[in-house]
This record gives sequence, structure tokens and C-alpha cells, in this order.
Amino acid sequence: MPLNPHLGETELRSPTKVRPGGAAAVLIHGRGQRPQFMVDIALRIGLPDLVYVAPCAAGDSWYPSRFTDPVEINQPDLDWALERIQLAVNEFEVQGIARARIALVGFSQGACLASEFVYRNSGRWGALIALTGGLIGPQGTSWGCDGNLASTPVFLGNGDMDPWVPLWRTRETAEVFRSMGGAVVERTYPGRGHEVCDDEVAVARDILANV
Repeated sequence: MPLNPHLGETELRSPTKVRPGGAAAVLIHGRGQRPQFMVDIALRIGLPDLVYVAPCAAGDSWYPSRFTDPVEINQPDLDWALERIQLAVNEFEVQGIARARIALVGFSQGACLASEFVYRNSGRWGALIALTGGLIGPQGTSWGCDGNLASTPVFLGNGDMDPWVPLWRTRETAEVFRSMGGAVVERTYPGRGHEVCDDEVAVARDILANV
């Protein structure tokens, strides 16, 4: 079996040390970006006590094609990406941080990956913050809602004309997570570019401060 290419990449970590029983976040960058992009978002959020790890995708991309293409087109890269996020979660758990205090935070491709990870690993998480993202799969995908998110805070933000992440998918994702028992906040930003706006940062700050 081929080795997971993401495992050899250099991640970034917060200067704050892990405290057993504390809170933590996995920061997941988008296509064509590096972990520093998400660290900069964390700095904008401005919670200095937040412990985080920001994994790095091989070739600056977690999977090769669009997230709305058939899932098999993005394999095995998608499974490798999900494995990399799982390893980051496992590391926090080993250090004494429960999943209910671990947040998944991503932008664009990273937001899609974070959403897919939480969907496939349902339960009570600290939070899911998907900045311009949604569940992975082609138009017409039907997601089962058997899992229970147990009131996990979920934030989904997107622009109304984003060129990479269609708003209809973000809205579909919000409905799936509501059906799974997530405490979903969804916001649409008219005319916003493919970026993270100040309002999203403020919402993320409020959510993460309570994790």
C-alpha cells in the first residue's frame, strides 16, 4: 500500500502547551496554501491560550479534484487526508484532551475536509468551524443522518457567489448537521470574495472561547 504523503510534511504548532482537560484545535488549510494561513486566522481570532496544530498537505493540496466531483476521483488522497486529521486528533486525546474539547477549523478545501471528518466521526466535538466549505460529494449526494453530533457547535460561512464552494452545498451541509443534532450557525456574505471576513472571525472567536 502506498504511504500517506501527508505524514512527512511539517506541521505548525501553537506556542501554548497542552494542558490535560484543556481545549485544542486542528487547523486545516485550503488548496494552494500552507499551515501558516490557518495560523494567521488563529491570530486574527485572538485566543492566546488556544492550543492548536496545523497539519500540512503534501503539494499544498489535500486531494486533487473539486470537492463536488465524484468521491472516487479524489481517492486515495481523500482517505489519506482524513487519516492525517485523525492522527492530529489522536495526539490531543493521548495528551488528555477529550473530543468534546477539540475543535476542527478549516478554510476552503480545509473546511470541506473538516466537515467530512466530523460527519464521518459523529459525536460531541468542541466545535466545527467551516469557513467556506461543505460536505464532500457530487451534486445529488444523499447523506444519512444517523450519527449524533450531540449539540456540537457548528459554524458554516460562505459568500453567495464563491467560485470554488457553491452556496447550495454549504446550505445542504448545514441541514445535514442540523439533522444530526448539531447546534448550527449558518451565515451568507453577499459579494464576499474567497476569503475569511471579520464577521466569521468574530463568530469563530465566540465559539472557540466556549470550547
